[in-house]
This record gives sequence, structure tokens and C-alpha cells, in this order.
Amino acid sequence: MTTRVRSHAKINLGLAIGPARPDGYHALATVYQTLAIHDFVDITAVALPSGSPSEIFLTCNEKFVPCDDRNTCWKIAERALHRLNIAAQVKIHIDKRLPVQGGLGAGSANAAAALIGLERELGIALPTHEELTIAAETGSDVPLFLIGGTVLGLGRGEQVSPLPDLPETHCVVAVPGVRVSTPQAFRDWDRLQAEGSPAQNAREMPENELTRGPSSDRLEQLGRTWGAALSAPQEVCANATGVFPATLEEDRAENLLLELVRAGTVNDFEQVVFTQYPSLRGILETLKQNSPNGSSAIYAALSGSGSALFGLYRTAEDARAAVERLEAQGIATYETRTVGRQEYWRTMIGDRDGL
Repeated sequence: MTTRVRSHAKINLGLAIGPARPDGYHALATVYQTLAIHDFVDITAVALPSGSPSEIFLTCNEKFVPCDDRNTCWKIAERALHRLNIAAQVKIHIDKRLPVQGGLGAGSANAAAALIGLERELGIALPTHEELTIAAETGSDVPLFLIGGTVLGLGRGEQVSPLPDLPETHCVVAVPGVRVSTPQAFRDWDRLQAEGSPAQNAREMPENELTRGPSSDRLEQLGRTWGAALSAPQEVCANATGVFPATLEEDRAENLLLELVRAGTVNDFEQVVFTQYPSLRGILETLKQNSPNGSSAIYAALSGSGSALFGLYRTAEDARAAVERLEAQGIATYETRTVGRQEYWRTMIGDRDGL
């Protein structure tokens, strides 16, 4: 029997970069958000006799995805079998529907889906702390997909904590035809910091000056402030049935996003990536533009190091207008929405395409 697992995309609502660490990684603070758009990962696993070597077979419908031990699905399956002390024949197929290396975490999500499917196929689950450890060893973004919804990421992004979920919000993802090298983006960032660039010095700061002081202190403070922003009480009254009107839920999403903006939410990568790829700045401005009814995006930014960008909108009509603007420029787009933690887990297993 095969287990099919939905493998969601993510965006970064904010991403702050700290100093390089001794292990070569950079310290980060970020707010992840899962989206409805997804790949599918199909897993079949059969236990083999004790002492037998495990066998892993990997296929994908996308020719640019490696189907050997370079793939995150392969890596996490190997690690999980070792931790479980089980030999098994594992077959994994990635039904790729998301862009490769676009800043949406698709490969990391595939790995988390493979782990979940493997455990289900074998009828054995690792303790949560071991799952998160294996995920972190596989890739910095993998652990967030073992939580889902709105997630705070610290360390190099792998130290994850659930945040109060952002209410369902309309989202448009723009996928330009360029590929951004994340290692190069980090090198450009380091060079920018070493130069003490005017762009950095002139950046607008919130009143609490979160960007001042040692970088590690800044990241810790940002993490606390973002968590507080998403936990902010909302003055929303239920009607007589106790059901919140959809318009009030949209207002709540907007208020929370504005709280994040006031809390200093930015993507530091934009300072260097937009310099290397000026066309991305233009796409961001397109995402921000007003719709025919006069509404603009609540928030728009680069996701991760790119090249994907996203906008969050009050209504489906605003999102559709953004899609039309981008498509008129020949830019590939996804019209989607944010997915909270409860829905993320409730719909993870199965074939249904309804998200």
C-alpha cells in the first residue's frame, strides 16, 4: 500500500539575518507561514529481515530534481531508518507541482512529507524530539513542516516554535524565471555588512530600534516581538450565533499583519538580492499596487532568498487583480491562501486536491 502525503509550500513573513556562525551557517530569525499550494509525495515501505541492507528508490516527474542521495527525501529516509534501527525497502515518488529552488521550501517540505509517510507505512513513529532532530540534520527549513501554520524559526531557521496562526489570508506567489543562489546571497549580505552600507544605515527603524545592538540580541528580540505581535488581542465581537463574520476575520488578518510590520518585519535578503536582480524589485512593486477598487496588498515581500515573491490581500478580488497584473508581464503566478496548523494536519494524508 502507498501513502500519499501533501507537501505544502511556505513563505517567510519576515527574515532577519545575523552573523555567520563557527559552523558556517548564519543566525536567523524568521516567521514561516504554510500555504495551500503543494506537491505530493508518495511513499511505499516494506520492512526487510533484520541485518539486511535498506533499499531506497526515488523518482520524480521533474527532471531537475536529483533522484539519489543528494535529495532531501532520500537523506531523511536514511536517517529515520537508522534511528528506528529498521531495514526496509522504501520507494518514494515526488509529484512536483511547486517550483524548484524558488524560496518556497518545496524540497524541505518533500523531506518532511517523506518522513511522515515512512512512519505511517512502517507503523512506527519516532518521538517528536527525534523527528525534529532528524529534520534539522536534513535541512534548515525541514523542521517547520513538522509543525505547520505560522511558525517562528531561530538558530539557522531549524529551531522552530508554533506561533498563533494567522487567519486564512488570500495570497499570490510570483515565480520569476530567475534562480537566486542562497550561498551567494549570504556572501553578498556579509560583504554589505562589512562595508557598513548607506542602505543599511539609512534603513527606517521602528521606534524600539530593533535593528540596533549586537546581531544576536536583535534576532532574539525580533523573535519575541513577532510572537507578541501575532498574539495581540483583537477587538472582534461575535454575533448572536457565536460565529465570526468573514469580513471581521479578514480585518483580524490585516490587523495581525500590520502588527508584524510595526514590529519591524522585513526580509533582509531584499537588500542584496534586489541589487543583483533588479527585476525582482519591479515584481514586488507590482504585487503591492492598488487593485481597481483602490486596495493594495496588506503586505508583500521576497520569500527566503527568492526568487519567489508574495503578496497578501484582503479579498479574493484583490488577489485576482494582482495575478492579472503579473500575468500581463509574463510572470508565472500561484493564487493561493495561507493554511493554519489544524487544517495543515487534517488534510495532510490523502489524494484530495481541494486545497
